[in-house]
Amino acid sequence: MGAEGKKKMIDTVVVTPATSSDEPAIAGVSWPAIVAGAVASLALTLVLLAFGAGLGLSAVSPWGNSVASATTFKITTALYLVVIAMISSAVGGYLAGRLRTRWVGVHSDEVYFRDTAHGFLAWAFATVLGAIILAAPASTVLGGAASGVTAGAAAAASQSGPMDGYIDTLLRPTTPAAPADATSGRSELSRIFDSSLRSGEFKPADRAYIVKVIAARSGLSEADADKRLTEVVTEAKAAADAARKAAMQLAFWVTASLLIGAFSASLAATEGGGLRDGTWKRRR
Repeated sequence: MGAEGKKKMIDTVVVTPATSSDEPAIAGVSWPAIVAGAVASLALTLVLLAFGAGLGLSAVSPWGNSVASATTFKITTALYLVVIAMISSAVGGYLAGRLRTRWVGVHSDEVYFRDTAHGFLAWAFATVLGAIILAAPASTVLGGAASGVTAGAAAAASQSGPMDGYIDTLLRPTTPAAPADATSGRSELSRIFDSSLRSGEFKPADRAYIVKVIAARSGLSEADADKRLTEVVTEAKAAADAARKAAMQLAFWVTASLLIGAFSASLAATEGGGLRDGTWKRRR
């Protein structure tokens, strides 16, 4: 074989790419590590929630001068939710990254991605498991309430409802000695209030009827009774609007804490995985 033929053979061997590559036999997801991190994260979350409940109860007092304001309490609660999410998610993600199986023959970028995914999966598993645990007592309560509707229908009229406080204000007599029937007609007024507050306004006929009832029970003139009705309706709407805003703010803070928890878990998992492989300093 001539020199030219040998050169062609060498070029062919060097240029021809490999047709197969050896993939590591170890799976890319270490579920035991993910489950361990999720359980640890959920347990720490419950501990911190119990501790936060204790702090909240210690901040509540029946004495006006020794209790925190509503705004301060809301902000503190929201920040504590974020702190809980950061700490518990970071611990769970770190354990998921540190306990996972070592991948041999995998590129460093792929290892970094897998560690991030392990932290995210640990956070997701802990979130779903926590939602199931918290939903179980709620389902039990709702089931018991639904089963007792028929049995308690007869006694429902005599039990207090959310409108009773407003009805007490409407039917309050002008003088302590004035007679007042505390039970007759209250259920009817409660139903009128419920339907009217849902729609936003009273029907003209309902409003005229309520004004007459207030005047007859409290001893007020119809003009004063109408004024009292307006004041009570304004108070009820303000309370309902405050509850709506509080629920909206809580939903936003819970969403923010969940997103921060996901980020913390993913970041901590990369650090745990780097320490597991001895590459954490090189990553930094």
